[in-house]
Amino acid sequence: MKKIFTYENGIVSLMSLTFGVLFFDRLALNYLVPYVAKDLSLNNLQIGLLAAGLSLAWAFSSYFTTAWSETRNKNKITFIVAIFIFSICSFGSGLAIGFGTLLAARLVMGLAEGPVIPLAQIFVERESSPSRLGLNVGIVQAVGGALFGSILAPVILIQIAENMGWRTAFYIAGIPGLLIGAITVFYLRKSTTVSRGIESHKGFNVKELWKYNNIKWGTLLACCVFGWWFATIPFITKFFTDVQGMDTGTMQKTMGLLGVAMLISSLFFPGISDKIGRKKALLIALSLGVFYPFAVYFLNGSGAHLPVMLLTYAMVGTIPLVAAIVPSEAVPNRLKAKAVGFVTAVAEIVGGVLVPAIAGGLSDTIHESAFLWIAAALAVLSLFFLSKLQETKGKVVE
Repeated sequence: MKKIFTYENGIVSLMSLTFGVLFFDRLALNYLVPYVAKDLSLNNLQIGLLAAGLSLAWAFSSYFTTAWSETRNKNKITFIVAIFIFSICSFGSGLAIGFGTLLAARLVMGLAEGPVIPLAQIFVERESSPSRLGLNVGIVQAVGGALFGSILAPVILIQIAENMGWRTAFYIAGIPGLLIGAITVFYLRKSTTVSRGIESHKGFNVKELWKYNNIKWGTLLACCVFGWWFATIPFITKFFTDVQGMDTGTMQKTMGLLGVAMLISSLFFPGISDKIGRKKALLIALSLGVFYPFAVYFLNGSGAHLPVMLLTYAMVGTIPLVAAIVPSEAVPNRLKAKAVGFVTAVAEIVGGVLVPAIAGGLSDTIHESAFLWIAAALAVLSLFFLSKLQETKGKVVE
């Protein structure tokens, strides 16, 4: 029993819940798009820009706020304040009266959410047993991004929107973060959050980071993985309902099941990477992801549509690997927080800002399915960048 109630498990649990409320708030708009777009008269380009704007703010803050916090040994206060701010911003989304006000609320949310994930991932790494690093990071991603963000969020938010309106859904989405923020104040230890190497490394260290092979190629790989996800997630619910003719209930169940696939893959691939290595685990998942857009488009109406989508959606399980594990194992301890923040920031800009904006524009002007083919191309490209990575499992960089 004592082995269960350890501080390591406590940190993993707390960071999982933090990820959960963060992704619940961040992804809320994606699930509420059919309601919000109709009420505020939004087109696909504007939907893409909303996702891109949040990602741009997230990217900027992910690196620069994290680096500032790490340099000044302010990790705990930065982490806690950020949780409270992004939770309050969910209320702001519910108060939006048009595209401009909704974009403003999402931009502020992105600025607040930016440092939360890099810092949380570093907190988990510092308290993880070496043999459990991949599994622990996978648990955080699975419980946060998958269970809360992709399984519970569509079910709860769509149900609230159907019965009480999309604005109420945004208001309710902001409440859990306030509770998690209060718990974090008392539970997070100083030893977990204290900065490393702040006396001799007070800059942003971008040039130094880029010298490491797995930061250079890993950043490009992360851009493809993030782009693959963000090319589809802002548009997929609208595509299911408006193009493929799904009713609201079927769409809700489909998104919930995709969340289950994310939950399983986010546990399986980081966990198995502790056994077979990071590159082999990535190769399996990325290869499956190439076929996800084809499954969405070509298998519609068949019995294979849902099961093949669930299988090929497994590429989403590589996010904790490319965003946290690969960059943290690529550099010395003093650069880990900045490395995770840097890779996340660049991947957010390319994959989360440029890709959804382009995907939305092309889906408006060429064909509603254009976003799917952008995702397919990025999945293929990710395999090339993966081939350039060096295996780092079990290796220490000095």
